[in-house]
Amino acid sequence: MQDASTLELTRDCDAVQIPAGNTVTLPAGTPVTITQTLGGAYTVQALGGLFRIAPQDADALGMAPTAASGGGPTATDPASPIGEQAVWNALRTCYDPEIPVNIVDLGLVYDLGVEPLPQGGSKVFVKMTLTAPGCGMGPAIAADAQQKLLAIPGVEDASVEIVWEPPWHQSMISPEGRHLLGLE
Repeated sequence: MQDASTLELTRDCDAVQIPAGNTVTLPAGTPVTITQTLGGAYTVQALGGLFRIAPQDADALGMAPTAASGGGPTATDPASPIGEQAVWNALRTCYDPEIPVNIVDLGLVYDLGVEPLPQGGSKVFVKMTLTAPGCGMGPAIAADAQQKLLAIPGVEDASVEIVWEPPWHQSMISPEGRHLLGLE
């Protein structure tokens, strides 16, 4: 969803500076323009730059905070092992804050695995990359993916590793992603 509403922060708010990845505090009263609202997070333009505001800080924008969604439950018993489709669905709710396409359709997810745990539930392993090696948002995107994986019923542990081989290129974008970006 693309948005272009301008408003003032109602309280001090932590944000991640794009593309550097530094955490900063935007003070209450700062005018911000929402440029993107995808996956529950907000990309805002403020103070001459771009910032990512997490879903739990939506109240600073005057909106109701939202819980990070893992893509919806796929099993009724959280102790049961989960399927890969639930993992793919959760990852499709993660976005690069500068690009309106999820990390799966951008071709950033290289590998994933689901391992049943002896005590029940599952551990999820994900290997992903970024569109550029120098992107400071990597830790924020990986943390968002991990949080959404942990929100899947039955996931007890999740690790998201950023890798650089093979190097990402535009040919890895799915047909859906290419359509959203106007590349077809």
